[in-house]
Amino acid sequence: MAEVLFVVTSHAELGATGRKTGLWLEELAAPWYAVQDAGHLPSLASPKGGRVPVDPRSEQAEQRPSSVERFLNDPEAMYRLDNATPLTDIRWQEFEAIFLPGGHGVMWDLPDNAQLAQILNAAADAGRIIAAVCHGPAGLVNACRLDGQPLVSQRRLACFTDSEEAAAGLTDTVPFLLASRLKSLGALLSAGPDFQPYAVRDGNLITGQNPASSEAAARLLVTALAEQATTVDQ
Repeated sequence: MAEVLFVVTSHAELGATGRKTGLWLEELAAPWYAVQDAGHLPSLASPKGGRVPVDPRSEQAEQRPSSVERFLNDPEAMYRLDNATPLTDIRWQEFEAIFLPGGHGVMWDLPDNAQLAQILNAAADAGRIIAAVCHGPAGLVNACRLDGQPLVSQRRLACFTDSEEAAAGLTDTVPFLLASRLKSLGALLSAGPDFQPYAVRDGNLITGQNPASSEAAARLLVTALAEQATTVDQ
């Protein structure tokens, strides 16, 4: 059994629009249950800890995938969502993998979070699995390898594309365009059709393009955890 740390946003405001944002729930729920159903232990942390803001659009009935429905009706999962551990209390050594779900909130509070960068730097250097989906890779922009190069440099990955951001009408609202920023850091971006499932794995780095890619990224994570366990047992 492996422990997997999910790091989500504490940010609830969509720029100066007056609209609410936060975590896109499917991007937590799908990998949460993929991990749990495979016999692993999920944990939840955020920059501030406590109640996690959830983008209200991701809770709407017409958009609820089965994983979201399950999460909303799971008292233990909902308790975790109301009581996230602050990042300052996290010991990365306890986790075999770190997963960064998205939602637009992460664009404001994960990129410049020094504690998250330190956790990701150390975990990556120790060979832990790092995964992210949609806007979640925003949390990778300040993570570095031992040689000082960006963690994403020359790594194949997927994220919410600039064209998807334009289709969402938020190009001028987000602090930066995620795909363009990652590309400027040397990432080898890979993408499928807009808003269709697409996930990629480059060694211990797993990324998905958009909310629809949550399950695909989760499957890659579970596979990587199984491979890691096999290696340890040998």
